Parts: sequence; C-alpha cells; structure tokens
Amino acid sequence: MNQELNYMFVKYARVWIPDAEEVWKSAELVKDYKPGDGLLRLQLEEGQEIEHKLDPKTQNLPHLRNPDILVGENDLTALSYLHEPAVLHNLKVRFIDSKLIYTYCGIVLVAINPYETLPIYGTDIINAYSGQNMGDMDPHIFAVAEEAYKQMARDERNQSIIVSGESGAGKTVSAKYAMRYFATVSGSASEANVEEKVLASNPIMESIGNAKTTRNDNSSRFGKYIEIGFDKRYHIIGANMRTYLLEKSRVVFQADEERNYHIFYQLCASSHLPELKTLKLGGANDFHYTKQGRNPVIDGVDDAKEMSNTRQAFTLLGINESYQMGLFQILAAILHLGNVEIKDRDADSCIIPPNNGHLTAFCELMGVTYQDMSHWLCHRKLKTATETYIKTTPKIQAVNSRDALAKHIYAKLFNWIVDHVNQALHSTVKQHSFIGVLDIYGFETFEINSFEQFCINYANEKLQQQFNMHVFKLEQEEYMKEQIPWTLIDFYDNQPCINLIESKMGILDLLDEECKMPKGSDDSWAQKLYNTHLKTCALFEKPRMSNRAFIIQHFADKVEYQCEGFLEKNKDTVNEEQINVLKASKFDLLVELFRDEEKATTPTGPTTGKRMLSVRPDKGRPNQASKEHKKTVGLQFRNSLHLLMETLNATTPHYVRCIKPNDYKHAFTFDPKRAVQQLRACGVLETIRISAAGFPSRWTYQEFFSRYRVLMKQKDVLADRKLTCKNVLEQLVQDPDKYQFGKTKIFFRAGQVAYLEKLRADKLRAACIRIQKTIRCWLARKKYLRMKNASITIQRYVRGHQARRLAKFLRRTRAAIIIQKYQRMYVERTRFRRKKAAALAMQCILRAYMARQNYNRLLREHKTVLIQKMVRGWLARQWYKRTLQAIVYLQCCVRRMRAKRELKKLKIEARSVEHYKKLNIGMENKIMQLQRRVDEQNKENRTISERLTSLESSHTVETERLKKEVGRLRTAEDEAKANANKVTSLLEELARLRQELATTQKDKKVIEDWAEKYRDEMEQMVAELKEQNGLLKNEKEDLNRLIQEQSQQMTEKMQRALQEETQQLENDLNEERSRYQNLLTEHLRLEERYDDLKESISVAVPKPGHRRTDSTHSSNESESTYMSEFAESEEGSRAGEDMTRGGDMSTFLKMQKRVTELEQEKHSLQNELDRREEQFQRARARDDEEHKKARSAELEYESLKRQELESENKKLKHNLNEMRQLLSGNAGANTSAPGSPAYKVLLDQLNASNEELEVRKDEVLILRSQLVSHKEAMQHKETMTEPMSHPEDLRKMKDAGEMTQAYLGLKDTNRSPRFLRKPLEVNELVNRLRSPAPDYHKLNEDGELWLVYEGLKETNRLLESQLQMQRRSHDNEVEVLRGELQSMKEENNRQQQLLAQNLQLPPEARIEASLQHEITRLTNENLEMLNTDDPGKIRLYRINVLKRMIDLMEQLEKQDKTVRKLKKQLKVFAKKIGELEVGQVENVSPGQTVDEPIRPVNIPRREKDFQGMLEYKKEDELKLVKNLILELKPRGVAVNLIPGLPAYILFMCLRHADYVNDDQRVRSLLTCTINSIKKILKKRGDDFETVSFWLSNTCRFLHCLKQYSGDEQFMKHNSTKQNEHCLSNFDLAEYRQVLSDLAIQIYQQLIKCMENILQPMIVSGMLEHETIQGVSGVKPTGLRKRTSSIADEGTYTLDSILRQLNSFHSTMCQHGTDPELIKQVVKQQFYIIGAVTLNNLLLRKDMCSWSKGMQIRYNVSQLEEWLREKNLMNCGAKETLEPLIQAAQLLQVKKKTDEDAEAICSMCNALTTAQIVKVLNLYTPLNEFEERVSVTFIRTIQTRLRDRMESPQLLMDTKMIYPVTFPFNPSSLALETIQIPTSLNLSFLTRV
Repeated sequence: MNQELNYMFVKYARVWIPDAEEVWKSAELVKDYKPGDGLLRLQLEEGQEIEHKLDPKTQNLPHLRNPDILVGENDLTALSYLHEPAVLHNLKVRFIDSKLIYTYCGIVLVAINPYETLPIYGTDIINAYSGQNMGDMDPHIFAVAEEAYKQMARDERNQSIIVSGESGAGKTVSAKYAMRYFATVSGSASEANVEEKVLASNPIMESIGNAKTTRNDNSSRFGKYIEIGFDKRYHIIGANMRTYLLEKSRVVFQADEERNYHIFYQLCASSHLPELKTLKLGGANDFHYTKQGRNPVIDGVDDAKEMSNTRQAFTLLGINESYQMGLFQILAAILHLGNVEIKDRDADSCIIPPNNGHLTAFCELMGVTYQDMSHWLCHRKLKTATETYIKTTPKIQAVNSRDALAKHIYAKLFNWIVDHVNQALHSTVKQHSFIGVLDIYGFETFEINSFEQFCINYANEKLQQQFNMHVFKLEQEEYMKEQIPWTLIDFYDNQPCINLIESKMGILDLLDEECKMPKGSDDSWAQKLYNTHLKTCALFEKPRMSNRAFIIQHFADKVEYQCEGFLEKNKDTVNEEQINVLKASKFDLLVELFRDEEKATTPTGPTTGKRMLSVRPDKGRPNQASKEHKKTVGLQFRNSLHLLMETLNATTPHYVRCIKPNDYKHAFTFDPKRAVQQLRACGVLETIRISAAGFPSRWTYQEFFSRYRVLMKQKDVLADRKLTCKNVLEQLVQDPDKYQFGKTKIFFRAGQVAYLEKLRADKLRAACIRIQKTIRCWLARKKYLRMKNASITIQRYVRGHQARRLAKFLRRTRAAIIIQKYQRMYVERTRFRRKKAAALAMQCILRAYMARQNYNRLLREHKTVLIQKMVRGWLARQWYKRTLQAIVYLQCCVRRMRAKRELKKLKIEARSVEHYKKLNIGMENKIMQLQRRVDEQNKENRTISERLTSLESSHTVETERLKKEVGRLRTAEDEAKANANKVTSLLEELARLRQELATTQKDKKVIEDWAEKYRDEMEQMVAELKEQNGLLKNEKEDLNRLIQEQSQQMTEKMQRALQEETQQLENDLNEERSRYQNLLTEHLRLEERYDDLKESISVAVPKPGHRRTDSTHSSNESESTYMSEFAESEEGSRAGEDMTRGGDMSTFLKMQKRVTELEQEKHSLQNELDRREEQFQRARARDDEEHKKARSAELEYESLKRQELESENKKLKHNLNEMRQLLSGNAGANTSAPGSPAYKVLLDQLNASNEELEVRKDEVLILRSQLVSHKEAMQHKETMTEPMSHPEDLRKMKDAGEMTQAYLGLKDTNRSPRFLRKPLEVNELVNRLRSPAPDYHKLNEDGELWLVYEGLKETNRLLESQLQMQRRSHDNEVEVLRGELQSMKEENNRQQQLLAQNLQLPPEARIEASLQHEITRLTNENLEMLNTDDPGKIRLYRINVLKRMIDLMEQLEKQDKTVRKLKKQLKVFAKKIGELEVGQVENVSPGQTVDEPIRPVNIPRREKDFQGMLEYKKEDELKLVKNLILELKPRGVAVNLIPGLPAYILFMCLRHADYVNDDQRVRSLLTCTINSIKKILKKRGDDFETVSFWLSNTCRFLHCLKQYSGDEQFMKHNSTKQNEHCLSNFDLAEYRQVLSDLAIQIYQQLIKCMENILQPMIVSGMLEHETIQGVSGVKPTGLRKRTSSIADEGTYTLDSILRQLNSFHSTMCQHGTDPELIKQVVKQQFYIIGAVTLNNLLLRKDMCSWSKGMQIRYNVSQLEEWLREKNLMNCGAKETLEPLIQAAQLLQVKKKTDEDAEAICSMCNALTTAQIVKVLNLYTPLNEFEERVSVTFIRTIQTRLRDRMESPQLLMDTKMIYPVTFPFNPSSLALETIQIPTSLNLSFLTRV
C-alpha cells in the first residue's frame, strides 16, 4: 500500500519506523523520496537525524503517520492509515493523555485495564447510555451492552458479548459491568428481583473460581458463559451459567507470588467465627495448599469481609445456612487433606502415621472412617479379567493420588455450586430471548506451556475463526448493501491450525489414543506427533534441542508446548476406591456431590421459544452417566467448545477485547511491547488488516460534502449532493480504484482520506495565508494610516512648538541684544571710569611727585632758612619760654579751679541712675565727638604749625607776635595734654560702662532665654493639649464609627443570618417537598402495581363505597380518603385478598410498611405542629397577661362609646315610635280608603324591618367590641414585631441622647424574653458614648467629677425630653380622642338624619340608600387617609376598613336574605291586593265614580336569580364523571370553551351538595372525581395535552375549594357575590390536601411525558445539528457510525425544540394553567435540556471542540431569546443552563498558561472538578490549526480545584424533578355566569 502512496513521501512527511524499545518510533522526512532510492533521510522527534535503509528486495516504505486531528479517535477504523503503529499510538494517546480506557476498533471494543477505580460506571452513566446509538457516545462497555440489548429487542435475535483477553486484562470486570447494565436497564419482570440474584452470582463465582496470579490479583481460572433470559417485555426473568475448563491443578499447587482460590483464604480469615470453630482451621500459612505461593495476602483486600459478602450472596441465591456450612466443611476438609503427611515405607510402598491429626479432621468433616481413607491413600486396586489385586503405591504416587482426590472433590463442589446458582436463577416464566456474556481466557504463552495453555489457545483459535468470519460477513453485507462490486478479501484463515488440533489423527485424537494405551507415556505421544505431523503440516514444528516438546503456529504467535503431564492431565484419573469411600460417607452433601448425573442436581427447565437454544450444563446426557468418567478432559472440552460455538453462531456477537497495559499493575502506565503482543493475539490487528484490505474509510455524501466543501468551486456545487461529490472526487483523485460510490456512502481505500485531508489542509492553509495576507495588509494599512495621521499630528504639534520656540527665540534675541547693549554700555562706562580714575591717579601721582620735588627743594631752602630761623629763634624762644611759663602757670591755676568744680558736679551726677543711663546712652556719641575733636585738634595743630612756619619765614618782624603765638600754642598744648588725660579717664569710664552693659545684656539674655523657654513650654503644653484634644476627638470619632460599624455589622449579621436562615428554611422546605413528592410518586407506583396485580389475578372487586368522615379528622386519615374503595372492599373480598396475599405478599408487605412509615411521619409532623401551636398559645397567653393593663384603658373608652351609642339608639327608638304613631294615625284616618289593607301590610313590614334593624345594630355593637379586642391583639403582635427593626434604628441614631431614648423606649415596650439581651448592648453603647475622654485623668484628676456632672446633666435632659415626649404623645392622644368623639357625634347626627330620610323611603330604596351612604362615607375616609402620612393611622385605618368590610359583608348577606324573603311576601301581598281591588271594582255601580286618587303600584319583574350551583340526581353521578372526565376531549374544550370549565362544573355540583347538606354526595362526588382523573391519566398518561388539561383543571378545582372555603386568607380577592357562594356546611380542607397530592402526581406525570417528547430532540438539536452552517467541521468517522442500530429517523434541529417548547407553552396557556405553574414547568424543561446536553457532551469526544462550543452558546442564546419572548426570564430557567454555558465557554477559552487555568477555575463555578477535567480531556481539534490541551495544564487545573467541596459525580441527574408548589390563584369568574355548552352532554344538570 505504501508503494501506491509514493507521492505522500515528501519533505516533512511523518512516518513510523521500527524500534526495539518502543516498538514503533515517529520520524520526519528530511528529504523527498524518489522512486529507486535505497534509503530515507529521517529526523527523529528528539532531533537526531538517521538514515533508514529500505529492503532491497521489497522496497517497502515505512508506515505513514496519520494527521494530528485523527489522533485519539474513538474508532480506530476512522484513521486514514490503518496499520499497527497507528493503532498502538492512538490507544496510547487515549489511555495516557486523555485517560480513556475504551476504544472502538470496528465492531470490537478495546478495553485497557487502568489498574485504578474510575467513576464511569455509576447509575448516571448507565442512564446516559441507555437508549443511545452505539456510535453517538464515547466508547464504553455500556455502549456494547446497550447495542446488544437494543438489537435483541429490535431484531428479536439472541445476542452474545464475547469478552476475551489474557489474565489481568479486566475480562471479569467487563463482564460484570455488562451484566450490571442489563440488570439496571431492563429491571425484573417479577417480584423476585432476579437482577439482584444475577449480580449476586458474581461474588460467589469469583470466590470459588478466581485466584491471584503473577499478572492479576483476581484472575478467573475458568471460562464461563452466562445467558441472561428476558421475557417479551425484555425484562430479566432468569439466567443460566456454563463453565469451561476449571484450573483444578491450582487447588494443589501454586507458583511463587500466587494464591489458591479465594474461598480458602476467606475461610482461614474467618476461622475465628463461632460457627466455623468446628472446621479446625487456622491461618493460611498453616496449610500446604494455601502457603506454596508464599504470599497469602492481597494488598487492599480484606478476606474476612469478602467472606461475609460471599455468604450474603449464597443467602440471596437461596442456599441456606446448613448448605453453606456443608460447603465450608468440604472446603476445610480439602485443606486438611493437603496437610496429610505420607512417609516412605520402602521403595514401592508408603504409610500414613497413625493418629494423623489432619487426616482425622478430614475424616470427621467428610463423615468417613479413618482406616478406609488412610488405607486407600496408600494402596490401589488393580482389576484384570479374572482377578482383582490390591497393590501398594510409592510415596510419589500416593501424594499424586491425594492431590487428585482433592482436585476431584473441588471440581465436584464447583459444579454443584454452579448447578445451584443456575437453579436460583432459573425462572418458570417463558423465556423469549437471551443475551449471553462469555468471559473466557485469552491467548496465553509462557516460558513453560502445558495442557491448560494448549486448551486455552485451542479455544481462542475457534473464537478467532468465528470472529474473522463475522468481520468478513459484515464487510460483505456492507458492500452488498451499498451495491459496491465485491472483491474477495484475503484474510488469515486459521482452519488448518484447528484441523491440526481437532481433526482425525489430530493432536487431541492422538492424545486420547495414547491415553487408552496401557503403557502410554508423554514421550511416545510426542514421537507419534512427530511422525504424523512434522512433515505433513507446516504449522507443526519440532524444537531443535528437545524431543519432548512441539511447536504450533497459532494465529497470534508460535507457542512451544512441553509434553510432560499431558497424558496425566487429559486422563484426570482418580482412585475409584477413594471415591467409593466418600460415597459411603454419612455427610449428605458429600454423597449428593458423587451421585449419578440425573440425581446430582435439579435439571434446569427447558427453554422454549422459536429461536432458542437449550441451555444445559456442561455434562453429558443422563443415560451416558456410566461412561462419563471415562471421557478424557480434552474430549469433554472439545464437546463443550463445539456447543459454545453453536450457541455463538446462533446469536449476534459483540466483541470486547481486554488489554493489559503493563505487567506491574501500575495505574495508567502503557508498555508498547506488551500491548502490541496482546493486540496481535486478540485479533484487533486482524480486524484492521481486513478493513484495510478493502475500503476502510466511508463517508456519507452529506458528510463528504460538509467536510470537503472547501475543495469545491462554486460552479461544482449542484443541487444533487451525490452528483456533486462524484464530480469533485473525480477531479481530486485520478485513480478510480481508490474509491467507490455506494447508494448512501463513498468508500475510500486506505490513505485516501489522509490525501484528501492533506488537500483540504493545503487549501485551508492557502486560504489562511490569503486571509492572513489580507488581514495583515489591512492591519498594516490601518497601522500606516494611523502612523500617518499620528505623524501629521506630531508634525503639526512639532511645527507649532518650533514656531513658538522661534518666536520665543526672537523675543529672547531681541531682549538679549537690548541687554547686551546696556551691558556693553555699562562695561564701556565702567572701563571709561576706570581709565579716567587711572588717569586721574597717574596725574595725581605725577603732580604729587612734582609737588614733592618742589617741596623738597622748598624744604631745603626752608631748612636753610629754618636753621637761620632756629638760631634766630632760640634767642626769641628763651624769652618766649619764660613768658610762656608764667602764662601757663596762671592758666593751670584757673583750670584747676574749674576742673575741681566740674569734678564735683560730675560726682553728684554719677550717683544717680539716670546719669548712668544717659551716660550709657550718650557714651558712644561722646567718644565719637571726642575722637572727632582730637582729630580736629591734630588738624589744627598741623595748621598752626604750618602757619607758624609761614610766619617765621615771612619776616622776623613778627617774632614777638610769634612768640606770643608760641606761648599761646604752648598753652593750647597744655590744654591738649589735660584733655588727653581727661580722655583716658573717660576711656576707663567707658570700659566700665561697657562691662556693666555686657552684664546687663547677659542678664537680659538670661531673662529672654527664660522667657523663650517658658514660651516654648507653654506652646508645647498647648500643643500637647491640642494633640490630646485631637486624640480625644479621634477616639470619639473612632467610637462613633465603631458604634456605627458595630450597628451596621449587627444589622448585616442579622440580615445575613436571616437570609441564611431563610435560605436554609427554603432548602429544607424544598427538600421536604421533594421528599414528600417522591413519596407520592412511590405511593402512586405502588398503587399502579397493586392495580396490575389485581388485574393479573382477575379478582372481582366490588364497587367502591364511601364512609363519612368528620371534617375535623386528622390529615393522615383524609389523605387516604380517595383510597377508601380499597379500604371498604377488604371485608367483602376476603377470599380475593387471600389469593392476593399468596401471589404478591412481598409487594403487599412493602406497601403496608410504606403506608405505616407515611402515617408515622404524618403523625410526627402533626405532633410537631400541635406542639408549635401550644407554644404559640402559651406565648400569646403570657403576652396577653403582660398587656392586660395596657388594654384596660382602651376597653373602658370603648365601653363609654358603646354607652353613648346605646343612649343614642334609645333616642332613635323614641323617634321611631313617634313616627310610627304618626303613621298609624294617618293610616287610621284612611281606613275606608281603597287599598288600606295593603298599607297595613306595608306598615307591618316596616315594623318588622325596624325591629330587625335594631337587632342588627346590637349585633354590630357586639361585633365591634369583638373587633376591638381583635385589634388590640393585632397591635400587640405588631408591638412584638416592631423591636425587630431596632438595629436599623440604632444605625440611624447620631448621638447618645437618641440612643438613650431608643433604649428607654425599648425597655418600656419590649418585654419579650427574646429581647432581654438587647438593652444591655444599648447600655454599653451609651456608656461608651458618655465617656468622652478616657485619658483626661492624666491632665486633671478632678476630670472624673466633671464627667459625672455632665452625665447627670445629660440624664436630666434625657428625662426631661422623655417627659416632654410623653406629654406630647398624651396631648396627641387626647386630641385624637376628642377628634374621634367629635366625628362620632357628627356621625351620630348624620346617622339620625339618614335614618329620618330612610324612614320616608320604601323598603327597597331604603336599603339601597343606606348602602349608597355607607359607600360615600368610606370613600371620604379613603380620601382623608390618602392625605395622611402617619403609618400608624394608616394601619389603624386598614384595620377599621377590614372590620367594616366584615360588617358590611355580613349585613349584606343577611339583608339579601331579608330582601329575598320580603320579595316573596310582596308577591303574595300584591296578588292579594289585586284580588281585593277586583272585588271592589265589581261592587261599584257603573255610574259611580271614585274620587280618591289611585296610587301607582310597582309591578314586580320576574327574574331568575342563579346562585352558581348545579343540581344533579344521585344516579347521574357516574354519567357526570363519564361525560365530564372520562370521555372528554381536551382539544375541543381548550379551544372553544373557557379554561377550567370542568373544574367549575364539578365545583358547582359540589356547592349544591354542600347547599343541601348531603355529606354522602359530597364525598361520593369527590372520590369519583379523583379516581376518574387517575383513571384517565393512567389510560392516556403519555398524551401531553391530556395531562396538561387535567393538571390545569385539578389546580383550578383546588383553587375553587380554597377560594370558596370561607377562610379569610383565601377570601381577600373575592367579590361580594363570590363570598356569598362560599361553602356553608362542610370543611373540605382534607380534600384540598388530597387534591394537592393528586396535582403533584399529575405534574410529575406531565414532566415525564414532556421529557419523553423532548429527549430524542435534545442531543440532535443542541449538539449535532449545525445551527450556524459551516462552523463545525465533520471529522472522519469510523465503523461505529455505520452500526445497524441507527434508525432512519428525521433529524431534529434547534427549531424543532423551540417549536416543541412553543407547543407546550401554548397548550398550557390554552388550558388556563397558572402562570406560576407554567414557570415551574419551563424551568424543569430547561433543566432537562441542559442536563441531557451536558451529559452527552461529557460522553462524546467528537463534540468537545471550539466550534461546537460556539454552536452550543448560540443555541443557548436562542433558548434565552425564547424565554424573553415569553416573559419567562425570571422563572429560573436560565440558571439551569449555567453548567452548559460554562462548558461551552470552557471549550472556547485559551487553555495554555497558568493565567488561563486561574480564569477557568473562576469561570466554571457551576461545573464540578470531574466535569471540567473530563471536558479538557475530551477536547479535540477539528483541524490541524487547533491545539490539544496539554496534560500539564489539566494537572494544573486539578491542583487548583482539589480544595473544592463537591460531589464526585460526573453526570447531572436527568431524572431530578424540582419540587412543585401551587400558589393560590383565585378566579374572578362569577359562578352564576357560567353557561354549560350542549356539546358536553350535561343536560341532566340543573342550574340553581
């Protein structure tokens, strides 16, 4: 095949290459393959490049790998390339990655043992697979079982399920689950619960036939074929079991790590039980037969518990305790026999030591003698033609004889148990068909293969042949059905191998012949095999190194068998004398085991039927019992195998192949080598090869068109899909041999679908590239345009910015120029000034130099002159000095005198402070002045010196004058010196003053520092005070906030607690409703069962009667009222009931037990209700006592009002009497007038009316007093309920004053024990608020006294405010009372006026006027109350209105009666008046005239006043029920008449029975109505229209019983006329409960009927149909889509579901169903749609894709739109679809990163963890562009969701029904207006 696909071997193509470790390894082509190349360049998945050499002879290319989208398919035949590596890889991906253990391979179900318990076998899974087509759901053992069950029912052909596989593969578990499915789906046809017995046989057969091996802990060591029988209704009626080839050798020998049969270890583990003490057992290690494997314990298995299960199963199958103890006794004896020690006496003999304990125990348990058994264990008897010899046996033969005896006993015991199991499962009911489940060993090959492996492989050769023929037959049928030319497919035929084994001179024949030989041996038999078959048969070979073995080429593999032990095992000889010893036993059960065949067990009854095969145990006929023991094991096995093959060939087989994934029993671990070995052995690959040889891939034309529409051009698409597919396929595939066109399908050769997928992928890839190119171009264009616009915008802003920058630059430049100008000007000016200064300085220096030169010159001249002068002057100075001294002396004396005076004055001034201050203040100025004076003196000295020099140089004449001047100068010098001395003293004084100033400044600084420190301390203190004040404020705010938060938290807590309590109560109520409704359902089922049983036994039941029950009886009695026909028929049908008890006692006991439980439950509920009522009454009495004083004042006030009314009534009576006298006087004056008798009659009537009016007034007063007390009770209740709102009031309060007031108010008003804790909390809050500063004591210890004072003031203010509030309330109450008193006076006056006016009116007008005035008064009060905002007044007003309404209704009712009575009297009086007038006219003469005016007389109009009742005769009751219920067609009533008409008619009839006070008629009518409704629903329960019609009418009838019951709670919405029609004599509350139960039953029947209609539509419409065309792609499907179980039925769409929903809705609306009930029905409908859709999604891998998620979300949106259209969005239906919506979203979201995992966990809160993981595991890409969900991501999801507390259930419960409620819905229709149509044939009814 691969040579034909050379064009597929291109670069990047993936292939499979052989590998030693992984069997097959994936690789990718690095280079294109060209024909003729000898090798392929490949790259492994690890990245390594290799060269794969091709076989030079065959040039076979490696297997191509399937596209990724086909990996993990449900059906292996859906793969494009069918070969071994593809099958292995697909199984591995499903098993390891998706955790899926089941896979289809054509007609075979491949089951891989997970070695882990999976939650996929629950009842919900069984219900999900029930009724489904095999290819529609994911592979499962339940799907195979459903297919077999469906084909049995449809084709009426027996079925077989063949489960095969090697040990440890899970065959037994698969067979067990298949039987469980049949038991669950079909149920039992009798009361014996056969399905439980069928399932109970499993633990028994496992305990005696299963054992632990190295490969399996629970390996079946025998083959079994269980036939499950069904009757004509396909209910299980019985079963039968056949066993094959029990491994008896395991009883006496086990290999290492293996165990004996489980039953032995169960016995040893239970040996401590008292009843098993006599067996003398111990631990398993104490017995030779149980300790050889050296591992007697299985991990996780409790043998003692398994023993208990086994015993329970024995009991369930009818094997009583005595028989069980007998079985255990024989099994214990076998263990003791294995411990019997045999010793050598010599080489040819042996002996058992005397008094052997185990042999003694064996003999005691088996009831045989010790001597006989010990003798024949060591001896044997030889018979010849003439004599009999007793010969000793050596030890080895004796041990073998002992073991053979043990094996024989166990085999007999095994057969006995199988026979008794068959007896228990046998049924006397005629068997119509059966399904057989074959659990048989698979192909086995070990290192050492013996006789058991030979028989097993022989059986597998026969089964493989049958399998190949069946597969070949199916392929041929498929080709012929599609009219495709049939070409012979070459498949492996194993008939030569079978002939080698079973033909004449075959292996078995030669083995039997050798067994007959006296000295036959295994060696001689081997030589015969070599001589016979070695050269003649290619399938037989001889090993090279052995002469005692042979090799057979089986269909699976070559197997080498060792000849040793073949003869012994085939003979299966047992010492006959040992058997005789056992037959002579006193143990009855042991003797029964060894009886002849016809007496061993009770034979199974013959199976009858057209196509039935007799089911017989694997034994020969009775008349051959004497030869049975001479048959060899091989011959027996061959005969039983032939019988099995005949059975299988007469049935339709279904195949389950179990695969063992590894030899270490590790969970979800896949060993490719072991898997491939088993796949080759079990025939799966042969199926693949047969399918691949023909046309394995098959598509319907529509599927092909949908899948490969992308490969077609528009012009190729024609209206005829078949022709379109032909034209396109001829263009795509050039070779016409690669495909064939059938009638409905297209058949492809292997690989063609992959080629088409490649073309499709290329086309999609090219389209994707084009789309990507276009989108990328569009995105780039958009990006370019955005960038262009952005760049333009940026440029605009940049240019604007640059322009602004330029303008700014120009402005700055101009400013800089100006600055530069001024700066340069300044610099130049400064430079000029510096130059000028320099020039001036230079000029100055130069001029100074020149001046100095000139000066020096002048100085020299001057000095010269000076010398002359000095010389000349010395003489003059001498004279001058003398003169000067004298002058100075005089000056000194004068100055001394002045200085002394000045000093004295200064000393006086220095003593004063002011002097110092002035001195200090003016000291610096004086010093400056002195310094300046000194400078001036120095200047003057210089001037004088210059002047003296000038004078001396001027001329000498002035010498005298100069001398005088010199003298004067000397005097000045002396003064200067004196002044200098004075300056020194002043400087000292100044220093002292400065020191004092420094001291003063220092002191000042100290004072300033102290002041600063003081100021800082004060500021710090103020800051601390402010901070503390802020802290106190914050603390106050925190306290206020804390109070508010606590109040809010308290409120929220209370609200939350209230909500939780409410939710809990609602949940409890719903649970109780659901439980109650389920009980009703069970009760109804038992009733139907009871009716069926009565019909089946044909017992005549008398007509139902009825006994009157008082209306005050308990509800549990009334609930069974409508079953009274059964209760009353007990006494009259004793004989019939005896027969019923005999035939159906178990059902009767169940019903009786159930009824008892219901009665007990109802009694408990009634007691609970009574207890609650007593508690309420006690609390009410206690509250009444507490508030008795509070009511006394109001009662006194009411008594005063009543006294005033009485006085006013007396006045009115007096006025009335006066008016009567006036009227009587006027009447007396006109006694002779004509018609005076009529006036007297009217006057009498007026008197009677007035008297009646007085009586009514008295009654009104009494009623008002009663209503006042009732009002007080209501106010008391309101007061008790008002404190409940105080948390909200507390939250609204802003200060402590309000809280205190609230507290005081609560303290005054709330005395209930429930609220005793609340004032303490309020006190705490008040105290916390009243403590404004808890830290004040830190600043002032007396702050607490101030707080106390403030608290007292606050308390006084609160008391004053409370007192003022009380005063105001008291004043308000007084004002209100005054207003009420004034209004009462005005009302009294108005009533007097009305009475005076009414007395002047006729009686009829008088009543109308009073009513009109009353209506006007009420209207005015309503208008007044509408303008009132006080809720208390409104509440009081409502109470008054209610009282007045009650008064008015009672008055109106009584007055109506009076009016009717008066009308009748008026008619009579009018007739009498007419007769009197006629008589008077006759007495008047013709000429006489009458002067008196004739008063006008009102002629009464006769009218029929209907009361809304229908009268019928007693004998017409059955006719009424028949015409109105049994024979009524809902369609005509619903379309033409008012909704609920039958209910109204029945109620009107019931009203008449109540009106005439006929209790028997009431009960009879109700009983007949209920039973007739039940009867019509039982007859037409599958008709939705009928069920909906009677649900609506039952609810309407129930509402009518409530509306007209007279209960106030149901009369609120009634009109006055409707209140008149209330029932007056009977209380039918009990019947209301009965009708409510009936309505619940009808509702449940409606839901079931609706579910049966919707169920076939949901999966097709919600999942399979493509609502959005082209979104979902069709993947290649396998053979399972071609299963014959798929019926040719129309495809449902979402529109079909919506149309059906519209039909349901319109039907219920036409029938007048209550809107609330319609909402509940719609909610249940949507729950069913969501649950069924989600369950199918979880079980269908092909539906878990992205596109399917889009389809589901669209479909859900359409359903929501339908809800919107019908205004049903608030009915809760949308919420029921939330799991489905989240599952669809899960299919569409990203599933890669941890963020995606977090998003999924937060999004899918309505899905369980199991459902989320299941969807992720099933997620399947529809094309190669999608990606699978990685295992790591799924594990991340599991890790995140492991803390969820949820149910592990995978599927939703589709059978769950929400509890239904029937809210009261009164009708506004007046009963008297209802007209009965003639079409109902109810003319015998009379309107009343």
